[in-house]
Amino acid sequence: MNSLIIGSLSYNLSSSSRRLQDSSSSAVSTGCYQVSLRASKQKRIIRSQSSSLRCNFGRLNESLQLSHKLNTKRVASAISDQQPVSPDPASPQQSLSSALDTFYRFSRPHTVIGTALSIVSVSLLAVQKLSDFSPLFLIGVLEAIVAAFFMNIYIVGLNQLSDIEIDKVNKPYLPLASGEYSVKTGIIIVSSFAAMSFWLGWMVGSWPLFWALFISFILGTAYSINVPMLRWKRFALVAAMCILAVRAVIVQIAFYLHIQTFVYGRLAVFPKPVIFATGFMSFFSVVIALFKDIPDIVGDKIFGIQSFTVRLGQKRVFWICILLLEVAYAVAILVGASSTILWSRYITVLGHAILGLILWGRAKSTDLESKSAITSFYMFIWQLFYAEYLLIPLVR
Repeated sequence: MNSLIIGSLSYNLSSSSRRLQDSSSSAVSTGCYQVSLRASKQKRIIRSQSSSLRCNFGRLNESLQLSHKLNTKRVASAISDQQPVSPDPASPQQSLSSALDTFYRFSRPHTVIGTALSIVSVSLLAVQKLSDFSPLFLIGVLEAIVAAFFMNIYIVGLNQLSDIEIDKVNKPYLPLASGEYSVKTGIIIVSSFAAMSFWLGWMVGSWPLFWALFISFILGTAYSINVPMLRWKRFALVAAMCILAVRAVIVQIAFYLHIQTFVYGRLAVFPKPVIFATGFMSFFSVVIALFKDIPDIVGDKIFGIQSFTVRLGQKRVFWICILLLEVAYAVAILVGASSTILWSRYITVLGHAILGLILWGRAKSTDLESKSAITSFYMFIWQLFYAEYLLIPLVR
């Protein structure tokens, strides 16, 4: 094709040259007028030939570009036939990390940590001598932690299944609200963990442990599930009583009895530290029940959840919670001061005084107009909750 176009160009150029020569000789012989006429015609011919030349060069350039594109496609096709190209899939490590992160958020880890610490703490209250720290004790504590962990996943998962639309407003980062988990996936997870919890509790053979799981299951279901006569979270006082019953009574009493009667085979007696733990955690459980609704006031209003925050306002409920905790710390200081063991007295009094002062200072500096600041303070309360379970075994 290139040779044909170039040949055509050379032919046009040669013919143009001959016509120029003929027209020039003709103009000289016929006179000035004809010379002028021929000159005018010659100009039009030259312009026509120039236009034709530019057109042919344009066609040549387009032909060369088309040939280059075709060759490029052939080369790319040949390479792709030999080495097929496919998008890089996500590495197994990245997929596993993403799955773990999603489940981590679904499990509400602050509640899991609180459950594990509370079980370890109250289990230590049953220890009377150094020889009590035996493999049997460690196995008993581990069985309780794992069974309670499974039940905790059921309770928080069921709450998320029942609150998907509310969480899209209040907690859009949760897997069900964000769409990372489907409803079917959520149902499978909570059902599986409830079954594993009951299975483990039954296999262990500890009645205190089994009843702790069963009562937690009943109250957790009644608190969240949206069926007639249930979904007790709609009613502020009943919701607070559910949380208090699980966190303050079931955890302290049942798991203590699991170690005291099942692991050690002793009589069911309740010493001073167990009574103190139950009373102090009653205050804390009420505070958690009240405070958890403060950041969620917008969604609760939209969906008709009549929490104390919706009824009384964020600021008033916030300071009620602070007052309750400060009263709890004051009682703890009095209990510590009455101890006959010197080291227990100093640690209990000093520890609770420090925690009470930290709480007051943090509360005074919290911006109640900021949802993020209130949420951060709620997690701070859980940190105080963890710290208390470190002090409870030292109460004597």
